[in-house]
Amino acid sequence: MGDYIVLIIGVLSAGIGGELFVRGVIGMAHWMRVSPGIIGATVAAFATSSPELSVAINAAIERQPQISLGDVLGSNIVNVGLVLGLSLVISGIQSPRDSVRRDFPIALITPIVIGVLALDGILSRLDGFILLGMFGTWMITVLVEVRKQQSAAEEMLGEPRFKFAIAFSVVGLCFLITAGHLIVIAAKGIALSFGIDEFVIGATLVAMGTSVPELATAIISKVRGHEEIGLGTILGSNIFNSLWVVGIAAILFPITVNWQEVAIALVFGLLSIAFTFPSSNGLIERRRGVLLLLLYAVYVVAILQKISTPIN
Repeated sequence: MGDYIVLIIGVLSAGIGGELFVRGVIGMAHWMRVSPGIIGATVAAFATSSPELSVAINAAIERQPQISLGDVLGSNIVNVGLVLGLSLVISGIQSPRDSVRRDFPIALITPIVIGVLALDGILSRLDGFILLGMFGTWMITVLVEVRKQQSAAEEMLGEPRFKFAIAFSVVGLCFLITAGHLIVIAAKGIALSFGIDEFVIGATLVAMGTSVPELATAIISKVRGHEEIGLGTILGSNIFNSLWVVGIAAILFPITVNWQEVAIALVFGLLSIAFTFPSSNGLIERRRGVLLLLLYAVYVVAILQKISTPIN
């Protein structure tokens, strides 16, 4: 029972921390006059990926990096299949042209790259540096886009004045770091009590917990009429997760890969992005939301079948 209480506290901390941190960094970005789409794909995505990064660091310290890999791959599917799926069910989303050009292709490529790097059964430190190199290349394209746009960010997500933005960011980050630590502790305890492996726990319970900030951001931005922020946050978060978080996790402690488990998450992650890719006019139709939710349901059934396999 104690592990579940810790998990709940961790999830709540992730939600509170993600909300505060997102508000804070968006407030600072607004002050610096950066466009909404870029904000979503960078600062908001970084903020909402902080729980995954915290989980990865804590899991590496505890020498359980499979939790972080499962968390990242599972979170990516939750982000698109569940979070974006729910947003699309409300109404369709018009994707900005720069996002279609810059973010969707890299989001499609990353599951393939991770799968190729993991073919030898391990994500090594060298693999981690390769992923970080890809992340750096993507960030350069983002910075080039920022210089091109040079447009003011609109009022969104009720961002605070600049003097409060820093305070919100710091407090939110503290919540996120605490959440990552609590979720890792709870996940390990639950894994041991049920006799299931760390990857499955990471891809289910931990993934849903660390995706709470993305869900909050997507719903708030949808309600406020700035849906491009939610879409950018989800795509950016998946890129941060796959390249930045997994890269750091592999560098800190090489990750042994169970191909049967990882393949499920990689395939569903790739399919979820493919099903979301906008039409020629940039529109992601409402019916795609139903398709994504069905895909996520199938993924949950597939991954939970692994629970019956005890740890050797």
